[in-house]
Amino acid sequence: MDGSQVDTWENNPLAESHIRYGGIAMRHVADSYIALFSHFIPCGVWEAVYIIEGLLKNDSEIQPDTIHTDTQGQSLPVFGLAALLGFELLPRIRNWHDLIFYRPDPRNRYQHIDVLFGDHAIDWDLIEKHWTDLLRTAISIREGRVSSVTLLRRLGNHSRKNRLYRAFRELGRVIRTVTLLRYLSEPELREQITAITNKAEAFHGYSEWLMVGGRLIGHNDPDHHELVVKFNELMANCAIYSTALDITDAANALAAEGHAVDNDDLATITPYITHTIRRLGDLVLDLDPPDAVPTTRLDLEPRALFPGGPAA
Repeated sequence: MDGSQVDTWENNPLAESHIRYGGIAMRHVADSYIALFSHFIPCGVWEAVYIIEGLLKNDSEIQPDTIHTDTQGQSLPVFGLAALLGFELLPRIRNWHDLIFYRPDPRNRYQHIDVLFGDHAIDWDLIEKHWTDLLRTAISIREGRVSSVTLLRRLGNHSRKNRLYRAFRELGRVIRTVTLLRYLSEPELREQITAITNKAEAFHGYSEWLMVGGRLIGHNDPDHHELVVKFNELMANCAIYSTALDITDAANALAAEGHAVDNDDLATITPYITHTIRRLGDLVLDLDPPDAVPTTRLDLEPRALFPGGPAA
């Protein structure tokens, strides 16, 4: 999940007093390159507030259980709530070394990584005391009785005396500490987080390129803003699908000719290609299905991967 700033007209009811005027197109981009869903939110809103809402409303065949985001997409209450809802939050956190690693017990000491931990320890009694409240809240959100956006807005930093906020924050400290330790000890996880967040940022650039007429939304109607963002997302997804089909055809043709086509090499090719798309000109909308069925399956035979090698 990542957000991209979109300019709007002045005197816009959605825009706020902020260094960036306009709104944020929040998009959940799958590891298959397409955007699953999006929101158009004010620039002054902490992006983490919207990180879970889209996943809960997602009714597509793709049901993610892991969320990758940047610093703006995480907070301690979000870590706690995501865990209770069954999502694994794996953000790319800027200046992670400035964050506090919490000890499970104040008496715990570690031979090699003790310097990472301060004097703070998890208050397990607080979590246990409010565990039922945490579960009830998560169930209410999952069943749609409470909006996760509304809850996370109320659980902001100004709610430090709120018992539910303190419980979610404490649970978030547990989850975030474990996540940070995994981030430091698992190079593959760091590569995965970087690759996925870069993919989301690349989608923003691709979708902006498809916005004919520039990035400015020339309307002050909030519903119009949402439509522009969603139609732009739909156009980008369609173009990505078309490009993916072209890449599949090209790879299958090379393999059929006996050329080596390695899956690892193929995975480095992004469908965010623009030079093959005619963005301007006469565009004809044809809703009739094509005569030929598109090829969606790679057919890379083992003998084509290793020409001249022994048969499998």
